[in-house]
Amino acid sequence: MLEEEQDDASYTEQVGLRLRGVRRSKRFSLHHVEVASGKEFKASVLGAYERGERAISVPRLQRLARFYVVPVDQLLPPMDDSPAGVGPEVGDRRVPSRGITIDLIRLEAMSSADAAMLSRYLQRIRQQRTNFSGTALTIRREDLNALAVLLESDADAVEARIGDMGFELTR
Repeated sequence: MLEEEQDDASYTEQVGLRLRGVRRSKRFSLHHVEVASGKEFKASVLGAYERGERAISVPRLQRLARFYVVPVDQLLPPMDDSPAGVGPEVGDRRVPSRGITIDLIRLEAMSSADAAMLSRYLQRIRQQRTNFSGTALTIRREDLNALAVLLESDADAVEARIGDMGFELTR
């Protein structure tokens, strides 16, 4: 397989993970999506997208985003290939000006004690943000302070632990 084909396959798999994560965050089964969409999104096809076995077209991705009531970019993996020193565009809502951005889909796939603790804490934040339906959540400095108290540590050490888990630290 050529390198470009491998990159395409990897990206298709990453999109599939995002699709599955958003569907699960909405607590929808594949069957539920099929029925509720009037069979526009058949369970078998949606499952193939989620497993990365089949690439989804842009118009279909847009319709699925409307069905899930999320922005299209919530269904796409974050872009990691920006040149060094180049920040996000002004108004890019995926990268806040400060805090730690937690990819909830990646967090769900982790099995460490730190990941379980962070997941429980973020669940509480999501409950407080009643209109939250995204796949990424930003925790603020005051959240780090609260986590530090729970872990009998300091905010900088907690920030480092979360960074070591691979989550994006933003300023």
